[in-house]
Amino acid sequence: MKDFIINSIGILLILVIVPGGLLYFAVHMPGESFTGMSPELNEEQQLLAENLSGHVLKLAEEIGERHHELPAALEAAANYIENNFIQTGYQPYLEVFGEKQQFRNIVAELYGNASADEIIVVGAHYDTVWMTPGADDNASGVAGMLEIARLLKDRNFNRSIRFVAFANEEDPLYFTVNMGSLYHAKRARDHGENIVAMLSLEMLGYYSDVKGSQLYPRPLSWFYPDKAKFIAFIGNLPSHSLLYDTIGLFRKHTHFPSEGLAAPEAIIPDVRRSDHSAFWSVGYPALMVTDTAGFRNPGYHNVGDVPRTLDYEKMARVVDGLGKVIAALADQE
Repeated sequence: MKDFIINSIGILLILVIVPGGLLYFAVHMPGESFTGMSPELNEEQQLLAENLSGHVLKLAEEIGERHHELPAALEAAANYIENNFIQTGYQPYLEVFGEKQQFRNIVAELYGNASADEIIVVGAHYDTVWMTPGADDNASGVAGMLEIARLLKDRNFNRSIRFVAFANEEDPLYFTVNMGSLYHAKRARDHGENIVAMLSLEMLGYYSDVKGSQLYPRPLSWFYPDKAKFIAFIGNLPSHSLLYDTIGLFRKHTHFPSEGLAAPEAIIPDVRRSDHSAFWSVGYPALMVTDTAGFRNPGYHNVGDVPRTLDYEKMARVVDGLGKVIAALADQE
């Protein structure tokens, strides 16, 4: 029924609203979002939920607010991420950058085999805005990245996987020379690196089954659920192929609701609001994986963004699914 409704609205848009069916093209995704009851977490997923909770508690509760005006806290978060990579068995390296103040990205590589020069970047920013502990934004994304790195560590893939913890995604440093993802993306482009996919993990932990708990920029509410119970995959039009592959793989491997959008940035500028947009700016295909931030989480960018508001079982399902997606992308030739 949902496909019929979307198809019907899509035809209407083609005829009346958007010449060429651009909006229909943007919202129509392969496969079906999962519905029904999810199975109980298996043993590995239970461990995953515990680990995710531990990472979030460390970053958002023990360290807390972390940004350029609290450099000791920002450094503590960076140290925690670097040490976790080491404990998992990686040999992380640092990208040091910045004007007037130095910052660092923490990078861990899982080198591929036959297509090692093709790189999949999995990234998350570890800073917060002022006056928030940043449990969902973005300790949850960092936690997901660290756990995917753990899940994939001892496996062999055709392509290389690069895990990056970025500094300074938040305002007022967003899209300045002090933004970690912009530094990394420009440096990769300058060195001719073949980044075939970038996934920005941006808030993975807040969910609700309450009707009306999910909001959208106009006119997206026509197409998507009004309950905040799904994970979203967001791309721009040039990243449409990557988005199709990614959400298709997620729906194949994961018992969890998902929605996708390939949006024209000029029409829906909210789709740029994370580190993936730095990769778009230099021509790399990139996606944001998100719980949609302030369109559902009332703690977004305020003191209410605390660890107890997150659902770690749902996070575990999402991160487990993302691990399978990234593994499948990395095995493509």
